[in-house]
Amino acid sequence: MKKVISTAKAPAAIGPYSQAIQVGNLVYASGQIPIDPATGSIVAGGIREQTRQALTNVRAILEEAGLTMGNVVKTTVFMADMNDFADMNSVYATFFSEPFPARSAVAVKALPKGALVEIEVVAAG
Repeated sequence: MKKVISTAKAPAAIGPYSQAIQVGNLVYASGQIPIDPATGSIVAGGIREQTRQALTNVRAILEEAGLTMGNVVKTTVFMADMNDFADMNSVYATFFSEPFPARSAVAVKALPKGALVEIEVVAAG
């Protein structure tokens, strides 16, 4: 049985999708771009600030499901420019501790609203 996870502490879904779906003990969070939920705008700054906001949004969704970043088992990071990898990774590392989740990181042609990064996660309760 699917359960919708939704919080005002992360950007609202702007299309036909949910912030996250829980099935059993797994939570599948939709990709989060660096939108400040208070303003509805992409945060100012570069890849570091945008990575921080995207992961802050992920954390808020997980908290709504009763989970933490420690429950994350897999992440996928989409970046507009792979040259930003080191800076993204330095911020990313502050949100996780060992054992680190599995991760894929890929460069894409473009992201919604001109974002530099989008991050999705799967977490296990």
